[in-house]
Amino acid sequence: MLWAGRSAVEIATAVRRGDVTATTVVEEHLHAISERDSRVGAFRLVRERAVEEARALQKRRDLAELPLAGVPVAVKDNLEVAGEATRGGSGATADTPAPRDHETVARLRAAGAVVVGLTNLPELGLVAVGDSAYGIVRNPWNPARTAGGSSAGSAAAVAAGMVPIALGNDGMGSLRIPAACCGVLAVKPGPGLVPPPTDDWDRLTENGPLATTAPDLALALSVLAADPALAEAWHGGRRVEPRPPMLRSVWADDDEIWEPQPPQDSPEPFDLRIAFAPQPLPGGLSVDKEFQAAVRAAAETLRVAGHTVVEHGAKLPTWLGPATVATWLTRAAASTAGLDRGRLERRTRALARAGRVLAALKLDGVRGRERWSGYGADQWFGDADALITPALASVPPKADRWGRRGLVRNALVNITYAPATGPWNMCGWPAIAVPLATHSSALPIGVQIVAPPGGEPHLLGLAAQLQAAHPPIRPPGYTF
Repeated sequence: MLWAGRSAVEIATAVRRGDVTATTVVEEHLHAISERDSRVGAFRLVRERAVEEARALQKRRDLAELPLAGVPVAVKDNLEVAGEATRGGSGATADTPAPRDHETVARLRAAGAVVVGLTNLPELGLVAVGDSAYGIVRNPWNPARTAGGSSAGSAAAVAAGMVPIALGNDGMGSLRIPAACCGVLAVKPGPGLVPPPTDDWDRLTENGPLATTAPDLALALSVLAADPALAEAWHGGRRVEPRPPMLRSVWADDDEIWEPQPPQDSPEPFDLRIAFAPQPLPGGLSVDKEFQAAVRAAAETLRVAGHTVVEHGAKLPTWLGPATVATWLTRAAASTAGLDRGRLERRTRALARAGRVLAALKLDGVRGRERWSGYGADQWFGDADALITPALASVPPKADRWGRRGLVRNALVNITYAPATGPWNMCGWPAIAVPLATHSSALPIGVQIVAPPGGEPHLLGLAAQLQAAHPPIRPPGYTF
């Protein structure tokens, strides 16, 4: 029986029951990586020691209690993995091995996951395309197109069936954009639910999972958040109160045993007020007609599922776009602090230089961010429980060495194809990307669903309902 290509829930259930060993599962996934990654370029580093770690996991006395027992995971290469260098897509970063795991990686391991590799990203995670000094991450659906960014390798690895779940992070859409490009799910949680990356871009960036199925995404998020209730949230989007940051792991308590069951056939019905906005972007920014149609199709699917659905006709405020771009550029400048500029890519130097100029002119986006997060987002969003928008504005751009180009070309490509995600980092609201259909270009179409703070369970439940009506599919050539 082949385990590469199976869901995380299926794998963990089988390993806990003794139907397969963690070692066999990891070996099969490493074999899949060796066969497939030459076409994709998802991994900077494949960890052969993962087999040894799987053998050690198999001997754990609590194996039958681990929610991710034996599940292979990939980790974005800007999160620390003990014993491996954290390069962040850059040749200017140190090649010194990390002394310890980032807390999110530690939680995955504590839950029984095995880290099989570190995934590629654009330099310092600054852009929504997947090239760096370590190669170009190509879209499994079409290698001529980018896998998105900045969690490019993580999304591509999941889409190509090389791992069932992956870990990434999202500063201006860096989980949702590549998920939409590659036809997988990803969730950006709200602040305080999951420990953030070391450089959290002044609280703009959140760590989160990518997966192929809603149950897998919910399970991974529950582990990262140390909140077992989230593993079942996909059943019906049950509301939970916002949690304090850095919760202690439930696996530290020997009296607590958590064993999620294999998923049911479909999520439970529940009733929300859902708004949909096929074209929420302000003047000057357009959305592909097929992407708009996908938003309407998602809304109709959820209406049939029993929700109250209304159209949101307003555009995002014009001032929010410049504030978001200014925030992005000033964070680029901050990310390069302390690094040898001579070893940075041309694109990174250009973005950072623009950010320093804006900061000197006090045009750093801070006032716009405060206005949007303080009251603007809440006023614009209205009384809905969730909002559906396009995840992207156009199909992914070419897979190319964009890092060798300057500010104007990189800014234009990022702003025109992926402008719909950044606003929700500016206010810190949770959002999810869900694949829904296939474009006439044969690339996937994803929609974005946004919820007010504390709405992660609703997002998981809605994603499950959409997947029940629009089952996920693998890109051509990557089926098992």
